[in-house]
Amino acid sequence: MARLGFINRVVGGSNEREVKRLSSGIGAIEDLAEEFSRLSDEELGGLTKEFRERLAQGETLDDIAPEAFATVREMAWRKVEERPYSVQLMGMMVLHQGKIAEMKTGEGKTLTAIGALYLNALAGKGAHLVTVNDYLARRDAAWYGPVFHALGMTLGVIQNDHIQFLYEPGYRPGEDGEGGLDDLRPCERRDVYRTDVTYGTNNEFGFDYLRDNMVRESELKTQRPLFYAIVDEVDNILIDEARTPLIISGQAEEASGTYQQFARAVRGLHVELDYQIDQKAKHVALTETGIAKIERALRVDNVFGGDPRVARHLEAALDAEYLKHPDREYVVRNREIVIVDEFTGRMMPGRRWSHGIHQAVEAKENVPIQRESLTYATITFQNYFRLYEKLAGMTGTAETEAEEFAKIYDLDVVVIPTNKPMVRDDQEDVVYINEKAKFAAVVEEIVGMHGHGRPVLVGTTSIEKSEYLATLLQRRGIDHEVLNAKQHEREAHIVERAGESGAVTIATNMAGRGTDIKLGPGVREAGGLHVIGTERH
Repeated sequence: MARLGFINRVVGGSNEREVKRLSSGIGAIEDLAEEFSRLSDEELGGLTKEFRERLAQGETLDDIAPEAFATVREMAWRKVEERPYSVQLMGMMVLHQGKIAEMKTGEGKTLTAIGALYLNALAGKGAHLVTVNDYLARRDAAWYGPVFHALGMTLGVIQNDHIQFLYEPGYRPGEDGEGGLDDLRPCERRDVYRTDVTYGTNNEFGFDYLRDNMVRESELKTQRPLFYAIVDEVDNILIDEARTPLIISGQAEEASGTYQQFARAVRGLHVELDYQIDQKAKHVALTETGIAKIERALRVDNVFGGDPRVARHLEAALDAEYLKHPDREYVVRNREIVIVDEFTGRMMPGRRWSHGIHQAVEAKENVPIQRESLTYATITFQNYFRLYEKLAGMTGTAETEAEEFAKIYDLDVVVIPTNKPMVRDDQEDVVYINEKAKFAAVVEEIVGMHGHGRPVLVGTTSIEKSEYLATLLQRRGIDHEVLNAKQHEREAHIVERAGESGAVTIATNMAGRGTDIKLGPGVREAGGLHVIGTERH
C-alpha cells in the first residue's frame, strides 16, 4: 500500500507538471482570439490554404498549431455557438501530441477533438475520429460538419452495412432519387477515405483495412496509409476490446441437421447433476452423469474419444444452450441471431461467433442455420491501431489503465483539469440479499426522485434486465423510456428527453458512451440528473 501511494504521488506530480507546461501554451492561442474575431468567414476559412502552403514550405504542424487551434475556436463559435474553454485547448494540444486526454464526463471531448483533427488533416493524409457506434459517428459529423466545411475541409462518415456519407450542406434525402440524411449525401466507400476528416467506428475502420488487404490491385483499396486517429472512449476500444478479433470469412459446408441434433441432445440437462458452469472461464463442463446422457442421446460410445467433430459440436451446443442467453448476449431479429456487444450494449449485425457457436445458437432458437465460416483475414484492434503513424485518445477514465497504455501502445495519459469544480455526488454502493430485493429498492428510489421532478437514468447490464425493470415501473404507473439494442432507432429521441423534469430512462450500457444528456428547465434547481447503476459491469 505504501508503494502504491508513492507511485500515485509520482504519477500525480508528473501530471501536474505536464498540465503546467500545457497551460503556458494556451496564451499563444488566446492571444489570437481578438485578431481572428475581426476576420470575415471567408478570411477565416482561407487560413486553411495558407497553413497548407506554409507546411509545403517547410514549417511543421507544431509551428502552426496555435494559429490552427485559434482558427477552429473562432469558427466553432460562429457555426455551432461553441467556444472551446482553456482546458479544451489544453486537450487539443494533448491529442495533437499523440497522447490520451482524460477529460471528465460533460467536459466536451467531442469539441476538443475537432481542433486536433483540423490541425492534423492539414498534412493532407487524412485524420480519423474513431468512436464506439454508428449513432455517435453520424451525430458528431453532422454537428461539426459546418465548422469543417467553413474551413474548406471535406468530411466523411462511415457506417455499418457498407453505408457511407459525405457532408454536403443543404443536401436533403430524396434528391435525384438518392437516400441519405440531411446534409449527408451517400457516396462510395473510397470517397470517404479521400476526405480530410473521416468519422466512423473501430469495427468499420478495421474491416475496411482487412478488405483492402484482400484485393490484388492497389487501385481497388479504399483506405489511404493510416496517418492520424483520435480514438474516443479509448479505454473501451484499446483495452477492453484490444484482443477482439475482426474476421472476414467465407462459408464452409456443414449439414444444418447436425447442429439441430446436438441442440436437442443438450436441452434439458440439469445444472450440477449433469453439468457445471465456470463463469470466469465461460466454459460448460459435463459431469459423468451428463456425459452418459449425451452419449445415449447421440447414440455414440465415447463422445470425447472418437470423431473430434463430435466433441466440437458438443462444446458449441453447450455454449449456446447455457452461456448464450436471448436479450443478453444476442437478440432474435427477422429470424436471425444478432450479437449484442457486451461493452456497448448495441446490436452488431453481420458479426458472428466462430467455432460453430453461432450455428448452435441458431439451432437452439430454431431459426435458419447459416453455414459455418472459413477465416480469410483477421486482425485484433490492438494490432490495427498500432498501424497508425500517430495515435491519440480521449476518455473520462484512462488514468487507471495508464500503465497498460504506455506498455502496449506507447501512449501517455494526461489528466485534463475540469473547467468548473466537480459537483457530482458519488454515493456508496448498496448490496442486497437477492436481485428481487435490489430491484424493489431501485423502483422505490425512482418513484421518490420522480416525485421531486428529477430526471432519472437507470443503468442495466442487459436487455433482459432493462425490460424486467420496465415491467416493474409499469405496474407502479411510472412513465418511462427504455433504451437498449431493440430500440436503437429511437436513441436520439430518447436521449433528447432524458434530462427533462420527471423523465425516467432505463438503459443498457449503450447509453454509457458518448451520451450527452441536456438538463431541462428547473432540473438543475431540483438537484440535477439522478443516476442509478443497478450493478457493477
